[in-house]
Amino acid sequence: MTTKVAAQGTTPGRVAFASFVGTTVEWYDYFIFGTASLLVLNTQFFPNLDPTAATLAALATFSVAFIARPLGSIVFGHFGDRVGRKTMLVYSLLGMGAATVLVGCVPNFATIGVAAPAILVLLRFLQGFAVGGEWGGAALMALEHAPSRRRAFFASWSQAGVPAGIVLASGAFYLVQLMPDEQFQSWGWRLPFFASAALIGIGMYIRLRITESPEFEAARALDATEPAETRVPILDVLRSHLGPVFIGALSIAGGNTVFYLATVYWLTHGPRDLGFDRGTILLMTMLAAAIDVVAMPLIAVLADRIGRRTLLQLGAVIGIVIGVPMFALFQTGTAWGIFLAAVLALPIGHAFSSAVITSFIPGLFETRVRYTGAGLSYQLSGIIASAPAPFVATYVYAQTGSSLAVGAYLSVVSVIALIAISLGPRTPLDREVAG
Repeated sequence: MTTKVAAQGTTPGRVAFASFVGTTVEWYDYFIFGTASLLVLNTQFFPNLDPTAATLAALATFSVAFIARPLGSIVFGHFGDRVGRKTMLVYSLLGMGAATVLVGCVPNFATIGVAAPAILVLLRFLQGFAVGGEWGGAALMALEHAPSRRRAFFASWSQAGVPAGIVLASGAFYLVQLMPDEQFQSWGWRLPFFASAALIGIGMYIRLRITESPEFEAARALDATEPAETRVPILDVLRSHLGPVFIGALSIAGGNTVFYLATVYWLTHGPRDLGFDRGTILLMTMLAAAIDVVAMPLIAVLADRIGRRTLLQLGAVIGIVIGVPMFALFQTGTAWGIFLAAVLALPIGHAFSSAVITSFIPGLFETRVRYTGAGLSYQLSGIIASAPAPFVATYVYAQTGSSLAVGAYLSVVSVIALIAISLGPRTPLDREVAG
């Protein structure tokens, strides 16, 4: 697999930066909904339920996006494999921005009744649809512009946008929750959603200044002279690439689980079950996520030397051993304990499992169906691992009364990930490393 640097001055570094910024903006939009679900949407939109039921209802609304994400990956992937990666990334960013700003405008239950949560669910579905088309395109733009033997490093920058989005989302809600509670509950929680408009403008400006993927252009030129058997990429993926889809989805299950335990579950578990201050949890999560941003490309440098599959196996082993210690630190309730738990979860547990996923999963698919296949694989993992994590953790704690039991749940998921990675094929990207 060879790559030529695109024309018009586009460099691998510039494309990686554009992928990072755009992904950061999209995941900021995505994560502020999750944070708001636990801090305010449960009471604003589900006031007739008891606190636990309202929290579960808010989490269910949050999880609607995970259903929409595979659909988004199929639709955006179809056109991304037919029309181009860049065009679809622009549309996904616009769709996410519009849905997020509208969430900030939705009246609460007291104002319009049951229409309020119904509109909220619809907008959350649109958010999920947009982010479903984002991951594959951003990863491929960085990967397919990158030089041989440095693909993991450049591709990792799009994945680094995920914790960067958490930094912005946690920071935004940390600031607004400092307001008097009456103002925060009334209108302050809407400010992070309105701020998305400015971030979308920045992301659009940067994305429009890069060129199309050279590997996609080469594949399109070949297809013009030697047409593929199918013009519908998803049919090709379902017929010939189902194995890689599930291998890719399960390979990141541990990383996705630890990420959502730390960034979603802890925000409700800490204050409700343990009496911790929500501001402290937000701040410690934000700091750990900032370290995660830096850790991603550094770990990817190692992957370019030893192989993506090998590093993913290491990440799964880390997920197996950190579950119980991570929750033991968290339940100390001290700022340092929560911070160290968040460090174990994000720049260690999440980074080692996720830093090379943007080069590992796409390597499982041919260029002509790569947007569809890689996007579907990653988003399927959201349904398998990410969406259930807060629910399963809440149920496990309710049944056992033990945070350590939740940590054991993470270990089990990481064992499954390790098995999937070990059964997976050695990709062409790994053969580049081996020479």
